[in-house]
Amino acid sequence: MAGRESRTDIGAADVLPEVRLVGVTKRFGAVLANDSISLSIMPGRIMALLGENGAGKSTLMAMLAGCFKPDSGHIEVEGRRVDFASPREAIAAGIGMVYQHFMLVENMTVAENVLLGQEGGFLLDPAAMHAAVTELSERFALPIDPGARVGDLSMGERQRVEILKLLHRQSRVLIFDEPTAVLTPVEAEALFAALRAMSAQGKAIVFISHKLEEVLALADEIAILRRGRIEGEFLAADVQSPADLARRMVGRDVVLEIGREPMETGEVVLDVRHLGGPGLDDVSLSLRRGEILAMVGVAGNGQQQLVETVCGLSRPRTGEVELLGRSWDDFFHCRDWQGALAWVPEDRTGLATCGSLDLTDNLLLTTRQGFSKGMWLRRARAREVAREIVRTHNVQPGRIDLPAWQLSGGNLQKFVLGRELLRRPRLLVAEQPTQGLDISATEAVWRRLLTARADMGVLLVTGDLTEALQLADRVAVMFRGRIMGQFPTGDAARVERIGALMAGLSE
Repeated sequence: MAGRESRTDIGAADVLPEVRLVGVTKRFGAVLANDSISLSIMPGRIMALLGENGAGKSTLMAMLAGCFKPDSGHIEVEGRRVDFASPREAIAAGIGMVYQHFMLVENMTVAENVLLGQEGGFLLDPAAMHAAVTELSERFALPIDPGARVGDLSMGERQRVEILKLLHRQSRVLIFDEPTAVLTPVEAEALFAALRAMSAQGKAIVFISHKLEEVLALADEIAILRRGRIEGEFLAADVQSPADLARRMVGRDVVLEIGREPMETGEVVLDVRHLGGPGLDDVSLSLRRGEILAMVGVAGNGQQQLVETVCGLSRPRTGEVELLGRSWDDFFHCRDWQGALAWVPEDRTGLATCGSLDLTDNLLLTTRQGFSKGMWLRRARAREVAREIVRTHNVQPGRIDLPAWQLSGGNLQKFVLGRELLRRPRLLVAEQPTQGLDISATEAVWRRLLTARADMGVLLVTGDLTEALQLADRVAVMFRGRIMGQFPTGDAARVERIGALMAGLSE
């Protein structure tokens, strides 16, 4: 990934910030999320905002985007103090945020989505709508067919539509939260080209990512949050390497590569043969104890349907699925809470946990049988185990009495992984296990998965190719419900083709 040309005019005296955060503080109950943060976001520059999970990045940007109000301090836009009551007011002030989960109407065209809710007569004039979107897409290097139906687009193309919506609303500050999580490598490169084009035309870009190579390739300047405070601001050109950046972010050396020792495989724990149905087309794969099989592909290409079938949410329509040597029907008719199947879902807030419950009750969601004696629930023992998971997995802020919604996504993910490993499964399904995790937490999760595979087979569903190649013994690539290729991660020639396979090109 090519690095960008360095510009060293950071904080130039004759350039006013697009946005200033002045002493901004935000609390959620006893949790101090942001502590007296002051930060300037400059026009024509790309700022990377980094920090460990729970450092306060999402809360800070949510205030800037109008989702939360500061408890103290204030925000200035072009030197004028503002007090946003809603995201609509932030957008009207020129601040827009591109979220990981897109908010588009799938049955409408690109042009209709971009111009939806806008004033003017565009909706009555399709030709004018197409012309407006075409001009905008060409100006900011975001190629898209204005007449295409959004439901037929790739994830990368949908992301472009979200960006064009904000650009059409004259947004001068654009915030991107983990924008490459759903993109192929080619789509990520195209996004970076578009961000550079926006920056060159005076837009201020805030880029949140845990992928340090991306940060160094893209950013002009970097700000690091730690425990809710700004710990450092510096030029990207002053950073020597990803390892140097990780050290600045975490405060210690972090191993960015992890050794995967060969392991003897055991019995088959998952056998899928010619599986078909909605979103799936003749899928066959097998997994043994002692190995990790990475299922890679852009989101929306059948991975979710496969996981739902393997984990018992959807009955196989055609084909066969065997788990731990038992048929699908037999396995899900009666299965043990431990020593069988465990699942770490991608949807950590809506499916894996209940936001209103504390961590002890969230532990009991999938382990209740292990803490029951007759009709009695051993709640004191459950609290002890919850504390142990929090300690072992470094779940911050370290309190089991907090409701789950008060934890950052990364810390919640660490708790869910600890809970599921407690069940000592023989088959573990891990969906995007490090998505949104900082580099330190990612390193810890990787090590736990590699260690765990000695006692289980791990089906790893991930869009992060680095993660797949670091952890997996074999990789399978999915596109539109089909497996485009399956091979060992040591096969360098075929690994080189993964990006093409993710885009639907055959081997």
